[in-house]
Amino acid sequence: MRASVPFDDLMPIVLRRAFIAAALAWAALLVAGPFLASRPHATSAGTVIVVAVYGIGSLVCHQLPERSWRLWTAQMPVCARCTGIYLGAAIAALMSAVFRSPERLALLRAGKAREPFRRAAARVALATAALPSLATLVYEWTTGITPSNALRFVAGIPIGVVVAWLIVSAAEDQVN
Repeated sequence: MRASVPFDDLMPIVLRRAFIAAALAWAALLVAGPFLASRPHATSAGTVIVVAVYGIGSLVCHQLPERSWRLWTAQMPVCARCTGIYLGAAIAALMSAVFRSPERLALLRAGKAREPFRRAAARVALATAALPSLATLVYEWTTGITPSNALRFVAGIPIGVVVAWLIVSAAEDQVN
């Protein structure tokens, strides 16, 4: 039987690669945005990039100045915790691209692998990854003391790593 969508068997691979590229590009843009914003004479392309990055950042983050780092005299497009989340996602995406298991992919293609991507395991991994950020929130709410940006950054990294791992794993599990 023919697939209803041309190249349907390639879609998981294409989506996986697109996610990896997007995670790496977004992490790079989080650093490039403040660099371009701090330049005294921005080019038209630089201005478009700055507006786009800070605009997207405003959709996903509160962008509070006291919770955001400054690079090259410009505030980053997202807070320290979000920076950690996106850096963690970029690291996990890069690691998944570099350290793919050919044996696992061969087993998946042959249909002989056990289901490696299980919903319960995914939920436990995500809940565990959220614990450091949750701890910083509880600390702040109970003491009234805001944790440092460095601590918030480090607490966000596990969430990014696990979410990226779940997305890449889900794409790999769809390979026939």
